[in-house]
Amino acid sequence: MAAIPALSARQDNTTSSGDDAWAGFELWHYTPSIAAAVIFIILFIGLTGYHTFLIVRRRTWFCIPFVVGGLFEMVGYIGRALSHSDTENTQYYIIQSLGLLLAPILFAASIYMILGRMIRVLQAEEHSIVRVNWLTKIFVGGDIFCFMIQGAGGGLLSKATTSSQIDTYNNIILGGVILQILVFVLFLTTALIFQSRLHRQPTAASLDGPLGEHNGLSGGRLGKLTWKRIMLGLYASSMLILVRNLYRTIEYGMGWNSYLLTTEWPLYVFDALLMVLVLTICIMWYDSEISKGNRKSAATARRYEAHNLENGDGMVQGQREVHTVKNESNRLRPWS
Repeated sequence: MAAIPALSARQDNTTSSGDDAWAGFELWHYTPSIAAAVIFIILFIGLTGYHTFLIVRRRTWFCIPFVVGGLFEMVGYIGRALSHSDTENTQYYIIQSLGLLLAPILFAASIYMILGRMIRVLQAEEHSIVRVNWLTKIFVGGDIFCFMIQGAGGGLLSKATTSSQIDTYNNIILGGVILQILVFVLFLTTALIFQSRLHRQPTAASLDGPLGEHNGLSGGRLGKLTWKRIMLGLYASSMLILVRNLYRTIEYGMGWNSYLLTTEWPLYVFDALLMVLVLTICIMWYDSEISKGNRKSAATARRYEAHNLENGDGMVQGQREVHTVKNESNRLRPWS
């Protein structure tokens, strides 16, 4: 039997099957810490609130999954806090299980979209092993599929009436987590190959230092945030989610009497803390250049570059061309 929920059989001859199957199990091996749950509720409220503020201010709508994931985390830890005084409440247990289980999938969705925008901003579509038009669709689609599997498993689990059903639905959730790991590994491979190719054959946009400072896509108001730092943040957040998923896989696979399920601290170290770090790192992505990293902005940049070259405005510096491109209007500056 897999590990969500963390159940251990009790000797209870009064419990048969049918509507009260959950009464034959012990939901918790310990009393959940209300102090730890409250600390992380506060952390996720603060981070989710700040992400919401940045999304609205910078109009980075593709980052909305960060906010939804943060809400899931809050709900999950609220469920744990409520379980402190009612460890036999099945609804509290399932709420906290699903909240903490599904949140990282939503974080991953925005991380996948970052890479597609980066590729377009750097005008390096030819360096991607997956067509940029399909890159986001493939990985976000895979993420949604994992979400559906784990969500369906959790939904069925809440209606389980026999121990064999609980076992089956837990394994469905476990399969969704394993699939999510495979999707993440494929995504990281795609990102690493893209960066390796771009390093060997850089584009003019990638050599311009801070994104947009010289290529003019958003008026050169991005400060010192370079694409390499953004990619580093992408790898760091992806690895944190991957480690969390590996932890969950081991936890589920070891069964309900394993150390990971009989003690509480691993969940806060290998899940809660890692997800706080993910939301913290991803704050760096609320950048107008990335938010406009779509086909329209890339096409606009090329159109302006072609116009400047035709009029003799291009400048050759060393082995690369640096084109001065002016923005048509302030509509590309979300804070204007």
